Amino acid sequence: MSDKEMQVLEMIKENPYLSQQDMANLLNISRPTLANIISGLMKKGEIIGRAYILPEKDSIVVVGGANVDRKFHVQEVSYGTSNPATISISVGGVARNVAENLGRLGNPVKLITVMGQDQDANFIEETSSAFIQFDLVEKLEHEKTGSYSAVIKKNGELVLGLANMSIYDSLLPNVMKKYEATLFNAKCIIVDLNCPKVTVEYLQDIAKAKNIDFTIVPVSLAKMKNMPDDLVGVTYFICNQDEAEAYLNMQIEQLEDCEDAINQLLQKGTKNVVLTLGSKGVYIGNSSGIKHLEAIKVNEVNDVTGAGDAFVGAMIHGVLTGENFEEAVNLGLYNASKTIESDYTVRHDLSIEELTNWRNS
Repeated sequence: MSDKEMQVLEMIKENPYLSQQDMANLLNISRPTLANIISGLMKKGEIIGRAYILPEKDSIVVVGGANVDRKFHVQEVSYGTSNPATISISVGGVARNVAENLGRLGNPVKLITVMGQDQDANFIEETSSAFIQFDLVEKLEHEKTGSYSAVIKKNGELVLGLANMSIYDSLLPNVMKKYEATLFNAKCIIVDLNCPKVTVEYLQDIAKAKNIDFTIVPVSLAKMKNMPDDLVGVTYFICNQDEAEAYLNMQIEQLEDCEDAINQLLQKGTKNVVLTLGSKGVYIGNSSGIKHLEAIKVNEVNDVTGAGDAFVGAMIHGVLTGENFEEAVNLGLYNASKTIESDYTVRHDLSIEELTNWRNS
């Protein structure tokens, strides 16, 4: 091969999507000359055509945390001394949990997150890949995959949770920009607040510009600092009482306060609000009004971990498959109740067929 042919081949290896004009400019030659070089390389079998890949459309894109969860189960807690415990290890992270719930319900789901190059990352991918597409995951060389350790009493109550989530400080817009074609063509985008505020706002801007359904899921009270200043472009904002109080700088103590909080959130720009109150059910609100929905009875509390993520996954599945807002929220309440009864953060018996049981619950 000539020097120019070798240069062209090397450019294509580094970036197979460079246009002929871009390559010609870089080589300081005319575009027709470059076209002749490429034609010659094709005849020699060095190049097999030129790829034009269309972006995947209609995927659900979930952005945020993917962790390994370690749960220590204790009978009673004695502080300042050793406690007998059993341990279970599973995959978790709010975004990953929501994504698996959606995947088990037959939706095409892509996860955008950052993980380390370690065994925990391998464990997450091996365990989840049947339900979630991992082609948009960044693996960072000098970081540890996120992890969450929980101490849980026999009644399912969380005693203590420890989160190692510093890796998500790297989940910045420069990572998102690599996958803009997928984001621009998403059916909906869901983000958890493990993401830095600048990333949440970046995704909010995409949702506004492209008219894409956009859902924000807080992770904890500490992560509310990552909330955007307004909710314009947000289709669904799902939060609990503590998170709403922190975001709105108010106290919620009675019925009127719940309604006031929802109205304030709607005024900030979101189209739909879900205010979760645990065993007291949820308040939902949009331009059609505000309504309280009762929680679905839980027969036996096994583990509350993952219940909120189960709620989000089933609710979003509902609205994307044509359920009205209230019915979709009922799907979420049902899935949350069954997840609390399950041994798993994402219950293994979840399916489209099983989820329809909510109408008889």
